[in-house]
Formats: sequence, C-alpha cells, structure tokens
Amino acid sequence: MIEKRYVLKKSIKKIINKLMIMTIIVLSGMILVKTNPELKEQIKRIVYDNNFKLIENKKLYEKYFGDILSKKHSNNNEMVSMEKLNYKKYEKYKEGVKLTVTNNYSVPVLESGVITYINNDTILIEQVNGIKVSYSNISLSNIKLYDYLEKGSILGEVKGNELYLKFQKDGKYLDYKKYI
Repeated sequence: MIEKRYVLKKSIKKIINKLMIMTIIVLSGMILVKTNPELKEQIKRIVYDNNFKLIENKKLYEKYFGDILSKKHSNNNEMVSMEKLNYKKYEKYKEGVKLTVTNNYSVPVLESGVITYINNDTILIEQVNGIKVSYSNISLSNIKLYDYLEKGSILGEVKGNELYLKFQKDGKYLDYKKYI
C-alpha cells in the first residue's frame, strides 16, 4: 500500500514537472515574440506559411515529455474498420479523385494521423508518413480537431455516394492512384 502511494506521488510529481517546464517554455517564447518583431514574423512564416509538420512535432514532444496525450487517454468509443477503401469507380477530379461508393459508405482512415482541419463536410488528416489527405463530402462522426486517428478508424459516412480525396506532400499534389 505504501509502495503504491509512493509510485502515485512520483507520477504526479513527474506530470507537474512537465507542466511547469512547458509553462516556462511557452511564457519565455511569448516574451521573446513580444520583444522581437523579427522573431514574431519568422515564427509566423514557419507555422502558417510553410508546411508545418504536426506529426513530427508530436513525436518530438513524446520524445522529451512522454506520452501524456496518448491514445490511452482519448475517447475509447472510436469505431474501427478492418476493410480497405471500397469504391465502384474512380475518376480524376480537380487536384484529386472522385470515388463512387455505396450510399452512406463508412469512410475508413487510409493511414494513421492527426486531424488538422475540419470544415462542414471536409476533413484534412496529416498522416504519419507526411502526406496530407483531404476527405470531402462526409457527414462527420464524433471526431474533433487534433484528434489522432489510427488506420481504419471511421471518419464518418459519405453524403450520397461520392467521396472526394486529395493527396498532398510538401505543398504539391500527389497522384491519387498510388494511395487508393
């Protein structure tokens, strides 16, 4: 019993230390940005204008601070499908592809990654392989911005029978035939 208390106290101390370090880093960064306009512009360019790789930063965070935001702390009600993306036909559409699927098809995530954008019926996922995939024409399930989804997780259902996908890496659109 005493040993369990000791382990619990030690775990709580670790979490508090990590939070304090992150707070100091964030506050220091805010002070530097406030006092140096050039640094503010440089950060803005890196984060907003360039291709900011969220997955790589998640790995860096986990390397130095542990897995405090891991899947084991997330919603356990996530639906997972073991099937691959099933479609009846495909055709090029703008920078991506339009897939004809069955009505109300449940769309699985093609590769694990983080949701970096949600708007109406469009979701953008930055996959662990660095490819950004845009899924459009979807009725969203219970997902939120910055959720980490495993391969095969269900994003939602297709509205009707058309699913639109775009694949992008380093600001360039990729050939969809390699990924569907």
